[in-house]
Amino acid sequence: MSADRAPLEEALERGEQEGGHIEFKERLSRDVHLSSGRMESLAAQLRHRVLSGDGTATYVVGVTDDGGIAGIPREAFSESMDVLSLLAEEAGAHIHDVETWSAGDDGLVGVATLKEGAMLEGDDDHIVVGTAGHVDHGKSTLVGSLVTGRSDDGEGETRSFLDVQPHEVERGLSADLSYGVYGFDDDGPVHMDNPHRKADRARIVQEADRLVSFVDTVGHEPWLRTTIRGLVGQRLDYGLIVVAADDGPTRTTREHLGILLAMELPTVVALTKVDMVSDERVSEVEREVERLLRDVGKTPLRVARHGVEAAVEEISDAVVPILKTSAVTMEGLDRLDYLFEHLPKTARDEGEFRMYIDRSYSVTGVGAVASGTVNAGSVEAGDELLVGPMADGGFREVEVRSIEMHYHRVDRAKAGRIVGIALKGVREPDLERGMVLLPRDADPTPVRRFEADVMVLNHPTRIGSGYEPVVHLETISEAAVFRPEGGQLLPGDTGTTEVEFKFRPYLVEEGQRFVFREGRSKGVGTVTHVYRE
Repeated sequence: MSADRAPLEEALERGEQEGGHIEFKERLSRDVHLSSGRMESLAAQLRHRVLSGDGTATYVVGVTDDGGIAGIPREAFSESMDVLSLLAEEAGAHIHDVETWSAGDDGLVGVATLKEGAMLEGDDDHIVVGTAGHVDHGKSTLVGSLVTGRSDDGEGETRSFLDVQPHEVERGLSADLSYGVYGFDDDGPVHMDNPHRKADRARIVQEADRLVSFVDTVGHEPWLRTTIRGLVGQRLDYGLIVVAADDGPTRTTREHLGILLAMELPTVVALTKVDMVSDERVSEVEREVERLLRDVGKTPLRVARHGVEAAVEEISDAVVPILKTSAVTMEGLDRLDYLFEHLPKTARDEGEFRMYIDRSYSVTGVGAVASGTVNAGSVEAGDELLVGPMADGGFREVEVRSIEMHYHRVDRAKAGRIVGIALKGVREPDLERGMVLLPRDADPTPVRRFEADVMVLNHPTRIGSGYEPVVHLETISEAAVFRPEGGQLLPGDTGTTEVEFKFRPYLVEEGQRFVFREGRSKGVGTVTHVYRE
């Protein structure tokens, strides 16, 4: 809820005027304002307000016709926004922003800004890139320079465009996933001018012909769980792992690279901070990275030797391009731009809609919002869905109020999009990470047990029956019990095991890949059978 009432006071002071862009509404309801004949006249009125404001209209909701603050209940305000969104769509416009303030006993008054143009559908070639790498290797700084087109000051200035918590900015460390976006049009990269402004991210989504979203993960070892969540729980097209030229590959580098490659994700290695060391040191680190890749059965491809066009053609789960970069001198960033502009989308899945929830939050006047990456199919505003499983294993019916992608409202979202979906029919406290959104006619059966083929990447001794790691599958992060076939698995072994979640059921399907870890022990697996009991 916005504390600064200046937008509200300014709108009330200017007031409704014939031929003006401001409109007062106490409330809007489906029954009254979307009835036959009424909808057309209200949409025409909205169109008039938008044209009068040179493409922008202001609707003040929760006030009387003479501008007196009435305040309306939160549910009534949410319904008013739903109706206003439908009226805007009818008028060839969309809701750009909503600010709300308290009014009376648990009432709301709000200012909605509407802009000309339909809600964006989104492009088919939008790619999502997951970043990884050791702490202080310049991962967030590199992404910050990519999305802004600005060089770093050598102190991590562009990193601040991605860090989302005050303590992260202060310490210069990322403690949670953060997101960045930029794009391309016929003239080249479309950068963010001020990434801290929601409207600037929305502008990129609106203007670019091709979008690149970054899921920036955590480099500090204590937050390895959060990194795994970012790499496993998002619908990624590519991985980008950074290795600082002054430090070289570390144990964390190996762990992150192992996760990316074990998930069969096409990956690019960026050598960062090449401006800080000699050419000899850069070549030495490059050779270390090549050895590391060959050790895990991958083929390194030096972009400096073979060209960026070859990298676009050859990148796969077996071929890993390596390129040299500096966020300070901007060396290599033009090659990364070329890669991200031309790499094909890989995470295509045109089945029925499915989205595992990564985050949830509540927006005043809108309600519960589920955030995540669309795993399959597509979703539209107004769709009826199921969400769950709840603690009792059941699913709840919900309706999609609206969809946002990087703060820009879109009318539909396809597989691979990072979105926030506002839901009607559920409270935000009832939503949890690991739940899934599905079509209403789906018949999901959550399970506690499944069988999987697993490979143990790292473990000090043997894994026996009763081993209890944390399983990371989609956005699920849950303690589970392993019961290996034959009683045990040794480091480097591949085998079959039964896996049982300890505390609650989840929606798990055959073919899904997952990572498991317990301390420094870790491995990967693929679900081969689920027990629908």
